[in-house]
Amino acid sequence: MGAVQAGRGVAILGIYVADLAFRAAHMPGVGQTIAGSGFAMGPGGKGSNQAVAAARAGAEVTFISTLGQDSFADNALALWRADGITPRVKQVDTHPTGAAFIYLNEKNGDNAIIVVSGAASLIGVADVEAASDAIAAARVFVTQLEQPADAALRALQIARAAGTTTVFNPAPAVAFDDAVYPLCDFITPNEHEAAILTGLPVTNLEQARAAGDAFLARGVGCALITLGSQGALLHSASESVLIAPFNAGPVLETTGAGDAFNGGFAAALAEGATPREAARFAAALAAISVTRAGTAPSMPKRAEVDALLARA
Repeated sequence: MGAVQAGRGVAILGIYVADLAFRAAHMPGVGQTIAGSGFAMGPGGKGSNQAVAAARAGAEVTFISTLGQDSFADNALALWRADGITPRVKQVDTHPTGAAFIYLNEKNGDNAIIVVSGAASLIGVADVEAASDAIAAARVFVTQLEQPADAALRALQIARAAGTTTVFNPAPAVAFDDAVYPLCDFITPNEHEAAILTGLPVTNLEQARAAGDAFLARGVGCALITLGSQGALLHSASESVLIAPFNAGPVLETTGAGDAFNGGFAAALAEGATPREAARFAAALAAISVTRAGTAPSMPKRAEVDALLARA
């Protein structure tokens, strides 16, 4: 595991996209126009969602990304300002801020999504190096794979060299350099991502432990595999424990639950929690987030998470 160091807070590299959700009875065909029954616009992008979750959980958060120069960028900056997140963000006039079209079937909840990362597709090694001071100063660094993978690799290298604890959320599960694995104090896939990356089935606890062993063999310090309603497996050379899920009420929307989990996990680690304590905190935060409907779950405030933990 990463060495204990004197850094503060959480630094996150990732993207922001504006989520545009449309509800209708069915998808229109080519050349067809239909009437929808609902529309909502909200913040999205795994990195941005994780930053908001960590900030509302009480962490000092710096978010590293690239935006366009448009109204969606204004929305992103206002969101981060409201939650006290420090942006280390470049704005460009050659590409728009990222956006996602989300079709939601009004009858059964099925969805179809088109994501255009826009300006965030430009995030490169030079951008990461320009924010190296923020990564090195943090106690915990988090990244995913929505921005180019070479940027994630370089950021993890900077964090490791500085003694910053690293959390790698390999989502989406696209190809990346195997050099990433030894740089990960924690890797946090869901069961589907773990199966894709290891080539092993991950449908139960025993299979999740086998996938965890595969990650450890590649140099990862600890695998934290989320298993939906089964909870999450924290698996390292020193412990392998199932973190039980929390019941915070009826589940209304699971989109973004993984982001809530990762943000909560990073925030708790940054406070000095043990991995098991941090994973339990993350599970409670994610459980609250899925009780709230929207284009992305509303990340709870710290007091709500503490209250749920106290009741459990």
